[in-house]
Amino acid sequence: MKITIICVGKIKERFYRDAIEEYAKRLGKYCKFEIVEVADEKTPDKAGPVEEEQIKEKEARRILSKIKPDSYVCTLEIAGNALSSEELADWMEQSGIGGRSQICFVIGGSLGLHSSVLARSDFALSFSRMTFPHQLMRVILSEQIYRAFRIINKEPYHK
Repeated sequence: MKITIICVGKIKERFYRDAIEEYAKRLGKYCKFEIVEVADEKTPDKAGPVEEEQIKEKEARRILSKIKPDSYVCTLEIAGNALSSEELADWMEQSGIGGRSQICFVIGGSLGLHSSVLARSDFALSFSRMTFPHQLMRVILSEQIYRAFRIINKEPYHK
């Protein structure tokens, strides 16, 4: 199985990069794992709704250009489906059994995801109703993907 995380912007903080690199290394045992970063748009402090929509649309074009036609797309959304770690593992396992060889997780930028990306989504996943920095969300998602593979393979994991 191939797991791709498509995300907006680069990670500047070394501690986030170190954590993501560690999970990427661990995931190498279970899947082909990659993170694809697309450029973010600078958002002016006093951007109005029209300007914010234009920014999301530009980011969406970049995101959509990285999604392969046969990818099963899971967007991270506040209003998405809230799953336990075990349920996420089951969902990933069923996706593989169902013939989906590539799952593509999408994390939006600071303004969220444009409607065109949401329309391409096959599954909406929520980690919380809270808002998290998108850099931290990469770490959390990477850890949960790793945890899911540990669960799928009936290996011990911290509960």
